[in-house]
Amino acid sequence: MEEYAQEPCPWQIVDDCGGVFTVGVIGGGVFQAIKSFCNAPVGIRHQLRGSANTVRIQVPQIGGSFAVLGGLFSTIDCGLVQLQGKEDPWKSITSGVLMGGPLAMVASVIMGDILLALIESVGILLTRYTAQQFQNPPSFLKDPSQLSPKDGTQAPGYPIY
Repeated sequence: MEEYAQEPCPWQIVDDCGGVFTVGVIGGGVFQAIKSFCNAPVGIRHQLRGSANTVRIQVPQIGGSFAVLGGLFSTIDCGLVQLQGKEDPWKSITSGVLMGGPLAMVASVIMGDILLALIESVGILLTRYTAQQFQNPPSFLKDPSQLSPKDGTQAPGYPIY
């Protein structure tokens, strides 16, 4: 039994376009409302009016852009299913890569590598820092008269019983 039932490819593309359009409208609407409210002239009336106008103008464009990208992703996804004849996780990853095109792929790889390098560097620094906290104290801080000799003989200055 499959984990989820998918619609046939032509209907899946239409369904995905609608879902992604909705996500773009809601997310873009919230983002544009907050952004334009903060950038409007002082006064609640001006801020609300500016926010409403920006949402009315910008949100359909954002939703449409999301729908186009979602449709392109879904079309590539369906095409790969037809070529491979199976569903697998790599199909979605490949669809995302192909959707962006070569320039977007190169830019994404460069940014991804930079972010990964930063994350790994911070991880290495944190590991070194925390490792230093849990090290044993240096041997010169210990009292030499309390240490036993390494060869198994009695330490000097102590009586032998």
